[in-house]
Amino acid sequence: MNLVQSIDWLAIAAPTVLAVAAVVVLLVDAFLPRPLLPATLTLLAVLAAAVPTWVLWGDPAQSTFCTGDALEGPELCSFSTDAFTLVVWGIVLFGTAVVTLIGTAAVADGRTPAGEWHFLLLCSAAGAVTLAASRDLVTLLVALEVVSLPAFALAGLRRGDPRAAEAAVKFFLVSVVATAITLMGISLLYGVTGSVFLDGIAAGVATGSEPWSVLVVGALLTVVGLAFKVAAVPFHMWVPDTYVGAPVAVAAYLSVVSKAAGFVGLMLVLGRGLPGLADTWAPVVAILAALTMTAGNVLALRQTHAVRLLAWSSVAQAGYILVPFGAVTPDDVGPALSGSLGYLAVYAIVNLTAFAVAAVVGTRHPAQRLADYRGLVKEEPGAGWPLAFALVALAGLPPGVIGLLAKVLVFDAASRVTWLVVVMAVNVAIGLVYYAAWLRELFRPAAEPGDSTYDVPNGVGVAIGMTFVAGVLFSVLPGWLLDPVLAALG
Repeated sequence: MNLVQSIDWLAIAAPTVLAVAAVVVLLVDAFLPRPLLPATLTLLAVLAAAVPTWVLWGDPAQSTFCTGDALEGPELCSFSTDAFTLVVWGIVLFGTAVVTLIGTAAVADGRTPAGEWHFLLLCSAAGAVTLAASRDLVTLLVALEVVSLPAFALAGLRRGDPRAAEAAVKFFLVSVVATAITLMGISLLYGVTGSVFLDGIAAGVATGSEPWSVLVVGALLTVVGLAFKVAAVPFHMWVPDTYVGAPVAVAAYLSVVSKAAGFVGLMLVLGRGLPGLADTWAPVVAILAALTMTAGNVLALRQTHAVRLLAWSSVAQAGYILVPFGAVTPDDVGPALSGSLGYLAVYAIVNLTAFAVAAVVGTRHPAQRLADYRGLVKEEPGAGWPLAFALVALAGLPPGVIGLLAKVLVFDAASRVTWLVVVMAVNVAIGLVYYAAWLRELFRPAAEPGDSTYDVPNGVGVAIGMTFVAGVLFSVLPGWLLDPVLAALG
């Protein structure tokens, strides 16, 4: 056996670039304090990380940090850049770039330190990128915590804001519990199968590792721990207060990039490590999906605060993404979960649009009431029309065709579980009510017709443009987005 560990530097280039850039941003801000310099460096770092992602797309399935020998058995690797990894990298990098632009509004008020903000954002993004390439439980758990720990600080970074501090504490306490439960679950999986590698665990399950009951408990504990990360009911109560208390840009990051990291963890652990136990964990996840989408939609009906409505909507959307998990069989785990990955990609684009517009409205209406959005289409069409499109897409209606197709993907993946399809159909109908209520406000006459200007920060305007154009483009040409996404797991 070769005792010298070889490293594929191209494979690890993206997370390395983000990690190094995080340190550079912090140092540059300390010696050259300029308001826009950290944001510029962060965007350049994201673009630099996109380069190896693009290069690897032509030659995926590269692995590094491997153990084993071809003569002794199959090689097991801790880090792999297959098509699934690269699709997730695209989602994470796009989301990070948009959140960086939205964050220019938070930094501009002087209460959020620019250097620390972008340092934490890049650290968390580096963790999300590493997580997508993780192929063993140790790397996966460490990467998941690298995503979460900076996010705690981001939520409470705004000076003199007790709501932000409360949001950070709630998020921290819930995440600590989730990590402890996840760690217990993966320790049981390792104890039974004798491997921390996902492929090794899958092989152990296939050969009937004993004791079987311990293996099942380990799998279920892992599911519960990751359910905290994706805000699945009943592990969701931190979401509304955290989203409302944190700056809008942080809420956008938690709703897309951080949530995507949790779902990627589920896809890897369940889809790659435990497909042989699908008959055991799928019914549990199906129940979680039904509870999550129902609670999210029903509680969203009562909301008059825009960001809190988006928080409960985010919970409901997490339920939709969980639906394919609840309908898999041991023989079709990959193709079934491709529906979840497709929905996640679409959700990232349209949800970021909604949060970007919320950041604009928040510059004039910090209370973020739904009534504050009255007449937005006429007063600020550059923000009103993108928000209208995002709400229609989240509801799954034309002209938000990409949102409709995402829901069709999930319905198709869950077609074998009739009761779950019915629950989702009912919830989609419930969701139409509160999305339509918000949409109506956008087209109503403005309450203050004399004041028809909004202070749209340049960065936030670019973020709205990026996400809106992407949403419209993929609604016209959905294959450009969905074909590579579905192929990654199919």
